[in-house]
Amino acid sequence: MTMTLDEPADLETKGWQALSSTPQAATEFYERVLDHTVVMLLPGGTVLDDRAAVVASMSGRPWSSYELQDLRVTEPARGTALVTYGAVARRDGAPAYSALMSSLYVLREDGWKLAFHQQTPR
Repeated sequence: MTMTLDEPADLETKGWQALSSTPQAATEFYERVLDHTVVMLLPGGTVLDDRAAVVASMSGRPWSSYELQDLRVTEPARGTALVTYGAVARRDGAPAYSALMSSLYVLREDGWKLAFHQQTPR
């Protein structure tokens, strides 16, 4: 299967679109994109490593706006893609959330899958 490194960057952007849409859209998107094993390291020391819990966490209040900054994709090893960038996102009535993000995708038979994600508030 030939896949390009543009695809993980596109998936990351589509993830933000889903998270800014509806809880149902976000849940459906991540149900398709998450790898069978996944780890998320989130602010406040939150670690999610149960796939069902990760999918459920995507059904929160949508972002009202977001900006992705300096999005880069590297290939640390064949069949992997590391997407790194800054994000500034807002929800109505809440202060802006600004963080550095990293997402690791692995290439599977059915396409790129998100295996790891970390957010570092800035």
